[in-house]
Amino acid sequence: MRRLRLFCDIYVSNATPRPEGSTLWPAWDGDEAAGGARVRAVSIGDARTRILDPVEELFAGSGYEATPTAVIARLAQVPKGLIFHYFPRKIDVLVALVDERTLVEEGREVDAVPGDPAGTLARLARGLPLRASPAMRRILFREADTHGSVKERLGRLNGELIRRARFALELALPGARGDAARLEVAAATFAAVLLYQENLCQLTGHQIDPDAVAELIAHALG
Repeated sequence: MRRLRLFCDIYVSNATPRPEGSTLWPAWDGDEAAGGARVRAVSIGDARTRILDPVEELFAGSGYEATPTAVIARLAQVPKGLIFHYFPRKIDVLVALVDERTLVEEGREVDAVPGDPAGTLARLARGLPLRASPAMRRILFREADTHGSVKERLGRLNGELIRRARFALELALPGARGDAARLEVAAATFAAVLLYQENLCQLTGHQIDPDAVAELIAHALG
């Protein structure tokens, strides 16, 4: 309670203490330099969401390093101190975004057709096992070297893509199961192309034809 009141006293000139037992937090609205901000109640759950929502767009557009905490507070319309209450360090905001707003779908069945490795891979290419908004996908690739949690999520995505591609090729080419090394290389190549395409498309808008990639890999396997 004392920390919250201190935050409000610093960042909101006319803030009032939160009533004992209340689930509401103050949020500021207006220009502090213009003579004080207006205070309105925001539920604890909503306060965290209203911080993360603009952060997602800011990190996707400008990047983590180029986004000041003051800008986050202004767009979220909350006291800057409230951001540090939920996220003591700026990097904690990025970690929360990745943990809560991206999901790698692991262990799902693969739709494979025996004798049709190209078609099997092409279908696989159209279903990247990643639940994330376009902004979060941009953040994942943009901030891959910023924090270990981002790299870990991309590593899991790459691993799942390789697993699916290898399993799909084993089903589509039953006679090739004995050549595990070649299938592993083919699956890893396929995953690398898909991840490269995901990143490249966001940067340039350029699309790689998944059917052509699938056909090329299938032809190489004979």
